[in-house]
Amino acid sequence: MASDWSQRRYSYAAVLALVGLGAAFPGRAGLLLGVPLAVGMVVLGVAHGACDQFVVPASHPGGTASGWRYWLRFLAGYLGLAAVVGLLWWRWPAATVGGFLLLTVWHWGSADAPGGPLVPAGWWLVHSLLRGLLLFAVPAWWWPAETAGIVNGLLQFVGTGTVGPDAFAAGATGLAAVVAVGHAVLWARYAARQQWPLLVAELSEVLILAVLFVALPPKLSVGVYFVFWHSLQHVLRLTGWLGYAGPAQQPGTGRVQLLARLAFFLRRAAPLLLISCVALLVLGRLLAARLPDETAWFSLALVIASIVTLPHALLVTLVMDAPQWRPATPQPTSME
Repeated sequence: MASDWSQRRYSYAAVLALVGLGAAFPGRAGLLLGVPLAVGMVVLGVAHGACDQFVVPASHPGGTASGWRYWLRFLAGYLGLAAVVGLLWWRWPAATVGGFLLLTVWHWGSADAPGGPLVPAGWWLVHSLLRGLLLFAVPAWWWPAETAGIVNGLLQFVGTGTVGPDAFAAGATGLAAVVAVGHAVLWARYAARQQWPLLVAELSEVLILAVLFVALPPKLSVGVYFVFWHSLQHVLRLTGWLGYAGPAQQPGTGRVQLLARLAFFLRRAAPLLLISCVALLVLGRLLAARLPDETAWFSLALVIASIVTLPHALLVTLVMDAPQWRPATPQPTSME
């Protein structure tokens, strides 16, 4: 399930602060948000997947998921899945664009969905899909030309056809309707069960996200969400998995020690983060002559992100989120 509600206020504050900055200076929003987004993309965006190799050992303490054999299996599986995505981009680019969007819907949505005994597996699944669709529906409906430009830029980058404005507008309207009706049903269900704290938190988050995706153009809003919401919350959640032993709360305040947790995470992510950054710099240098404009660079970033999203998302869903969708193993009863 997602990170604890109390940890999400850091994302709320960061998102609202950046939205306020961008809204106050709309003509310079890209310039003003560029620095925090660039820094955040490295220390949170790229880094949030740089500890994937520790997830399975952390889920099986004292088990067999350790030693060089584990590392070989992990690398083979992770890189093998990444290679499969690369092959899909090469052979079936149009279908892969759709698959990447659907995978992102699931991964981002399930990361945001509340879990625990109060949310059964079926409703966790519904909440995950609705939240993921919301993240695409709002910018597609409010910023149709800009969002269609991102999708078509990616389609052109991989050498396939584009989506016409009428077809995109119709799809965006239909998606918005599905998201609106689905959320109404979800909220009614929470209200019927008198899950008021969960309902209030959900309404607050949807409002914040709607403000983000309406106030900022898609490239900026998606970047802000990915870095300061999705990646930050994954990092905070994963510190618990990795054995963070610092003071999680201050007496009487309940404040999570954000900087301590980030430092704890980044120390463990540093080796793979460094390798990833060097590889990205080398790749960018090699392809610079073939990338004529910002749209091409953005599309390249999406393709690279998709290659590592599949193994990362599978790891999160199959291991970290397993308690949410997998029935609990019944405990053996005593014979006495």
